[in-house]
Amino acid sequence: MPLGLLRCQDAAVESYVERPPLPGLAGVVRTVWVQRTGDARYLQRHLPTGGVEIHFPLGGRPQLVGPLTGPQIEVIPPHTTIVGVRFRPGAAPHLPTVLDDLVDQRLGLAELWGSPVDRLVEAMALAGSPEQALGLLQAHLLREFRSVVRVDPLVGEAVNALMPWHPVDIAGLACHLALSASQLRRRCLHAVGVGPKALQRTLRFQGFLALAQAGAAASGRRGADGVAGLAVDVGYADQAHLGRECLRLTGLTPRRLLGGDLDRCACGHEHSASYAPFLATRGRPPLRV
Repeated sequence: MPLGLLRCQDAAVESYVERPPLPGLAGVVRTVWVQRTGDARYLQRHLPTGGVEIHFPLGGRPQLVGPLTGPQIEVIPPHTTIVGVRFRPGAAPHLPTVLDDLVDQRLGLAELWGSPVDRLVEAMALAGSPEQALGLLQAHLLREFRSVVRVDPLVGEAVNALMPWHPVDIAGLACHLALSASQLRRRCLHAVGVGPKALQRTLRFQGFLALAQAGAAASGRRGADGVAGLAVDVGYADQAHLGRECLRLTGLTPRRLLGGDLDRCACGHEHSASYAPFLATRGRPPLRV
């Protein structure tokens, strides 16, 4: 699950539903979502995804969540509705700085975008439903990407190569892109916020979460099945390696993160919009570097 949502006993009516972005944003946005809390506050565990996110509480102040390198805990008040946008690694809305300056930070959108945010906040607060508010936010981003934002194409190619399923050597990837290792690292830091090796580790773990969310069966590579097989499928040496990375990236064991079921995520939220396209890359042939 891109947002590791740790459920509280008193938050049974909380909901989180993802949707695909507007077609014009599909190349830069991984997913959009609507989250609602119930009568109690909700404890949310944000996990690294490789991209930045916009969190827009209706009637409140929107924030940009910079690239994460570890878990962040947030307490969401009762009766709160948040619409959100999760960007793909290497793609982000227009910002006055490079992304490595925003790692593990939360910043008010008003600090980054200025007065247009106030108009957007008002328009979204007056929308007839959270879904309509999300549509207004996406329309704003679509205009921005068409007129202002430019995405580094080499970083985009690097991100595609660093997806799980087929481990890639970073030095070989740099050579494939006709860059030095230091040039690749610098461009990733500016456009993604972290270097290529850190991004590869994040995407590998996201690959495991995608398989768990889908209840996928292991391919049987190297004779491993179950969770150990899923770990091998995304590039971990074994299940113990997966466990260490899970603790580092989430602060929890895999069993606790997934709600007690290692074979299938039991978080109770709808993540298919972000993980179905992620899983679609599983069958692609490895990059020759």
